[in-house]
Amino acid sequence: MKKTLLLLALLIGMVSVNAQTKEELEAQKKEKKAEADALTAEVKAIQAKIDALPGWRIGAFGTIGGSISNFSNWYSQGTPNNQSGNIGFTLNAYANLIQEKFFWRNALTTNLNWVKLDDKDDPNDDDSFNPTTDVFNISSLYGRNITKSLAASGLMEYRTTLLDNFNDPGYLDLGIGATWTPIENLVVVIHPLNYNFVFSSGETIYESSLGAKIVADYTRSFGAVNFKTNLSMFQSYKSNDYSNWTWTNSFSYTLWKMIGVGFDFGLRNNRQEALDFALAQDPATATDFDDLDNKLQTYYTLGLSYKF
Repeated sequence: MKKTLLLLALLIGMVSVNAQTKEELEAQKKEKKAEADALTAEVKAIQAKIDALPGWRIGAFGTIGGSISNFSNWYSQGTPNNQSGNIGFTLNAYANLIQEKFFWRNALTTNLNWVKLDDKDDPNDDDSFNPTTDVFNISSLYGRNITKSLAASGLMEYRTTLLDNFNDPGYLDLGIGATWTPIENLVVVIHPLNYNFVFSSGETIYESSLGAKIVADYTRSFGAVNFKTNLSMFQSYKSNDYSNWTWTNSFSYTLWKMIGVGFDFGLRNNRQEALDFALAQDPATATDFDDLDNKLQTYYTLGLSYKF
């Protein structure tokens, strides 16, 4: 009986010690977490001061997507023996010089994609990777500050394709006006005096013209999230048929180290491109802008992302 009571007493003592130790560890954990939170807030405050200093801000993030497949004797599909694949990537990069009296903002956006379909039963088919998505945009904005959020500015923006029909067409905007930065990371450009140079080969319907340029760009990185949206509009003073706009969006979320998931999509409206495409397909279907079926241009890319 005495041995039983002694063992019971020892067991109760061990449970009491373990419970006390756990409570002490929980208290230590709470204390250390409070210290870590305080240090994190202090680091963020220091980083905010660093970001506010004059100098260069440089960054980039992108999305990579791809797949490859091989089928042999897969009779339920129209091409039972084939090898296919696709690969694509986007890149968003910026290099901004911010000074007390002026700024110089430079940006690059590109989205390239290739697709391959090799029919093994057709020796004459094209088994190479062919470009499908082809977007390239580079811009440079210089401004002299008038107030904290308003500046006199000049913009150069160039848009074209890289893989197919380089600079055919190509668009170069040169203009002057004002830039408004109402909040951090948001840049709004309003240039009432802008010339839209359009480059193309041969006799085409493309025309350059004078007009107004409006650009709105918001680029933000917070934690594991990177986000960029850009709207670029040109309103021709000569004719609305020569106006155009492009809206691109990029989003990435980092899951592990620098790797995550990314999603990009873009919209465009360009009547000159639509008419040129329609005439190339069938000249009888569209002879001028009045007969044009101007459909909205779109693209999207979903895949792995890498934060530079």
